[in-house]
Amino acid sequence: MLTELENAAKVVGVKQVRRALANGQAKRLYLAKDADPQLTGPLERQAAEQGVEIAWADTMKVLGRACGIAVGSAVAAMI
Repeated sequence: MLTELENAAKVVGVKQVRRALANGQAKRLYLAKDADPQLTGPLERQAAEQGVEIAWADTMKVLGRACGIAVGSAVAAMI
């Protein structure tokens, strides 16, 4: 499921994902299992309330790599 992020329209990072969820643009939310729950928890709840599918990455490093960035990422969303 993470491989689809490579070529998909996406946003990466808490602020951009929060904005995408607020605007109703997020189609799938990706969360890293090792990310700080204080950062990801509110986004996970908001996505669940909106019926947005949630997918998990094992680590922030794996999620960052799937997004095509050189650093780890706690969250990303396909838009």
